[in-house]
Amino acid sequence: MHLQEGNAIIVAMPTTSEVSLPQIAQERFERLKARTARIGVIGLGYVGLPLSLLLSDAGFKVTGFDIDERKVTDLEAGRSYIFRIPAEEIQTARTQGLTATTDFSKLTEMDAIILCVPTPLTEHREPDLSFVENTTKAVTPWLREGQLVVLESTTYPGTTEDLMIPIIEAENKLGLKVQGKGSAAESGVVYVAFSPEREDPGNTTVARHNIPKVVGGNEVIATELAATLYEGIFTRAVRVSSTRVAEMTKLLENIYRCVNIALVNELKVLSLRMGVDIWEVIDAASTKPFGFHPFYPGPGLGGHCIPIDPFYLSWKAKEYDFNTRFIELAGEVNEAMPAHVVQYVSKGLNQHKKAMNGSKILMLGMAYKKDIDDLRESPSLTVIELLRAEGAEVVYNDPYFPTVGRGRHYNLNMTSTPLENLGQYDCVLIMTDHSDYDYQAIVNESKLVVDSRNATKGIVSEKIVRC
Repeated sequence: MHLQEGNAIIVAMPTTSEVSLPQIAQERFERLKARTARIGVIGLGYVGLPLSLLLSDAGFKVTGFDIDERKVTDLEAGRSYIFRIPAEEIQTARTQGLTATTDFSKLTEMDAIILCVPTPLTEHREPDLSFVENTTKAVTPWLREGQLVVLESTTYPGTTEDLMIPIIEAENKLGLKVQGKGSAAESGVVYVAFSPEREDPGNTTVARHNIPKVVGGNEVIATELAATLYEGIFTRAVRVSSTRVAEMTKLLENIYRCVNIALVNELKVLSLRMGVDIWEVIDAASTKPFGFHPFYPGPGLGGHCIPIDPFYLSWKAKEYDFNTRFIELAGEVNEAMPAHVVQYVSKGLNQHKKAMNGSKILMLGMAYKKDIDDLRESPSLTVIELLRAEGAEVVYNDPYFPTVGRGRHYNLNMTSTPLENLGQYDCVLIMTDHSDYDYQAIVNESKLVVDSRNATKGIVSEKIVRC
C-alpha cells in the first residue's frame, strides 16, 4: 500500500512500520509507478527476452544487456532468435524504445536492473553460480545510489543475501551499501530483491502477464520498489518477507513438479510390467474434482528448472546437516528414464529380430517438450548418447532444430534428417510429441515405432511399442 504525505511517499507493509523514503529513492519509486523508469535486463535468453518485451509493452524504457553479440545484433535488427517470440514483437518493442547492448557502462542510466542469467549444475551435480557471481561483479562498478537490483535466476535460499550483496558492497566504486533489514531508510544505498522467474515455454493457456510475480526484498523498501516495478507488467505481485522466502518459493514450485513426475514415471514402469495403460489411469483419475492434479510420464526431465532445482536445495541442505531423501529419490527415478527408453528400443528391436548394435534409429524430437526450440537438459541428448554407446546409428528430426551443435554437456554436430523413406530405419523413436508430426502417417510408413510420449494414443498397430 502506498500513502502520499507531503513530498514523501510512505511505504506500508503488513508486517512493518511505515518508512519514509530518501529523496533519490522516492524519485525512482515515482518513475516505477508511472512506468517512466529505465529498466536494464541482463541476460536476453528464454527469461530475459520475454521479460524485456513485457516491460517495453507496458511503457518502460528497456535496455537489454548480454555478452552474446549475436543476440544484441539480432535484437537491434528486429530479429528473433527464440521460436515462440515472433520477430514482429521485437520490431514493435524497438519502436517503443527497446535497445540492446553489450556495454555494461550504460547501467548507470537505469532505475532498476534485473538479472536473468543461468544457474546450471556442475558435472558433479552441484550448483554453478558462476553466472550470477560474474554478472554481479560486472554490474557492480556501474551502480548508482537508489538503484534497484533484482535477481530472477533460480537458486538456493541465501544466494541473494550471502553471494550478491557482499559483492555489491565490496566492489562498487561509490562506497554504496545495500539497504539493510530493520534499519531506517538511508542515503547512499542501493536496494536488492529476489523475484523468481515463472516462464513456462510452450504454455499457450496462461498469458505471461497473468502469472503472479513473487517478490522478496532484502528489506521493506526493496520489496515495495520491486513489487511496484512488477505490478506495472503483471496482474499481481505477491510480496513475501525476505529474499530467502522468495528463493525457496521457486524451489518448492519446481520440486513439487519433479517429485510428482517421478511418482508417475515410477508408476508407468510398474504399469508396463502389469499390462496396465498408465495414460488411461491418469485420464480416469483426472475426473476427480478434488485432491488430484494430473502429471504425465515421459522419457526424462528437461528444461532449466525441474531437472536442476532439486539439486540446489539438496546441496544447500547439507550445510544444515539435513538429508533430503525424498527429493533425491525423485531425482534418481527421473534420471533413470532415458535408460528405460533405451531398454524399450532394444525390446522392440528384439521383437523384430534385430540387435541394437548396427540398427538405424530415427529420433523424433530434440526439444525437451513439445512445440518449443529449447534443448536445455533435454532427455533426447542423453538417449542419443546411450543409443550410440550400444552401437546404434542415430539420426534425428526436429522442425525446431535444423542443426544441433555443441552445448554445455553435449557435442553432437548433427543435422535434422527429412521425414522421408521412414522404412529405411529399424526404429523410429518418438522423444518429443511435436504437433507438427502426422503420427498416423509415421506409424504407417515405419517398421517399428517406440513412443515415449503417448503421441500415438488412439492408433492401433502392432508396430508400436509404448514405453
